[in-house]
Amino acid sequence: MRIVVVGLSGNVGTAVLRALQAAPEVDSVLGIARRLPDRTAPPYRDAEWAALDLTDPDEESVVEGLAAHFRGADAVVHLAWLIQPNRDRDLLRRTNVDGTRRVASAVVRAGVPHLVAASSVGAYTTVDDDEPRGEDWPTTGIPTSHYSVDKAAQERVLDELERDHPEVAVARLRTALVFQGDAGHEIVRYFVGRLVPMSLLRRHRLPLLPLPAGLRVQAVHADDAAAAYVAVLRQRATGAFNIAARDVLRGSDLARLVGHGRLVELPPHLVRTALALAHSGRAVPADPGWVDMGMGVPVMDTTRATAELGWAPGRTAAEAVEEVVAGMAEGSGLGSAPMRPGPAVAVGPPALPPHEQDAAVPPGIDRHLFGLYLSEHLTGATAGLGRLERMTDAYQDTPFHADLSEITEQVRDERRLYRTLLATLGIRRRRYRQLIAGVGERVGRLKLNGRVVERSPLTMMLEVELIRSALLGKMGGWQTLQEYADDVGLDPERFADLIELAHRQIAVLDRLHEHVRERAFRTSP
Repeated sequence: MRIVVVGLSGNVGTAVLRALQAAPEVDSVLGIARRLPDRTAPPYRDAEWAALDLTDPDEESVVEGLAAHFRGADAVVHLAWLIQPNRDRDLLRRTNVDGTRRVASAVVRAGVPHLVAASSVGAYTTVDDDEPRGEDWPTTGIPTSHYSVDKAAQERVLDELERDHPEVAVARLRTALVFQGDAGHEIVRYFVGRLVPMSLLRRHRLPLLPLPAGLRVQAVHADDAAAAYVAVLRQRATGAFNIAARDVLRGSDLARLVGHGRLVELPPHLVRTALALAHSGRAVPADPGWVDMGMGVPVMDTTRATAELGWAPGRTAAEAVEEVVAGMAEGSGLGSAPMRPGPAVAVGPPALPPHEQDAAVPPGIDRHLFGLYLSEHLTGATAGLGRLERMTDAYQDTPFHADLSEITEQVRDERRLYRTLLATLGIRRRRYRQLIAGVGERVGRLKLNGRVVERSPLTMMLEVELIRSALLGKMGGWQTLQEYADDVGLDPERFADLIELAHRQIAVLDRLHEHVRERAFRTSP
């Protein structure tokens, strides 16, 4: 089978990729993502990749681009979903609902016989009891939860596809909360933010856990959810399937898993009010709609998945939660933008290869000046990465978003390489310089055009020119390291590859600059 997966680099997608790689009947996997992962790191290195932004304003271009990738596929799995920034409802809707519609249109255009989409327990209509519900329970969503509203709208898109194109076998998996250890830092970014120090989760040191009274949670390990996707693909199954572990967790279970079992149950309306205040003050990224959904979704009955797919979870919900809590505490992640680890976790370029691990600055080189030079390039990479991250978020509606996303991940890896080189060569990092650079970059965002920063033409021009200049400077650093590589015991070819990569990055910025300058100051459309 040839499988194409839209959204292969996220939490569920990463697990699905591992499962597809282990399935003997799967011959090839093509991943489509807005931001491409590190294609040298497992498990992403064992798939083909294509960058495509579902929210591009040119709908026909998106549908035809998807269809071109879909042609010849035995099935398409649609997993792409945006949770943050939840303050931008238009962006979420364009990604989640319109994105699903574009995928469905491309499936029809390309003649793909099977579409498998990621739905959720959040699509279901609210209940006020613990009675298990099957797949026939209505999927009208919970109006005060943007996630639930979009999942319900996605269900309508899939209903239309089934009605208008019976030649396409359509399946949808309504999963419970999906957890794995590698998604730890992703969960923190999307829902917790900085309000709770993650160090408290280490060794179960959270003193107490305040939760809304009556909360009950279903969860499933990402690998078990992935096994359900593979079972649906293998059987070309159709219809809806509830996917969750067998155990249902209560507040006392969650308190035991994340702390000392000290649960403080609060009235749900009080928790909602507190979360609304914290969210409006930007203390936490999660909005109060998540409380409404958590308290209102039904307990799912998974009998159909067991009977028709032969699916059974290998881990309990408690085990899945325990694993992700450990991942949250450690800042765990992988080499993709959604799954990226916390700042204290090193991924990307690992330790230097064995023949470079004894690299050292010889007596014939001025150690102080050489070290200062490398430290300054690390500082520049820190500031440049911050601006690239901001640009990548701000330029989501341009044709260059996927390219900027990839450059951002490459610069993040290059910064880690500088850190590795400094540590290997025994050179002091001068951390205060990187801290100042990071703060300076954020302050610099405030006034590029004489007022609080907005995406004015002047801001866009200056940003592109600054980054293009930074990439030229970075390339100079790689050229210098290539010059001195033999002296310090490093491989010159490593830096030759990085120089070539910098040329490609600069070429992207040249094209972006052309795009921006054509539109920057002309008042006519």
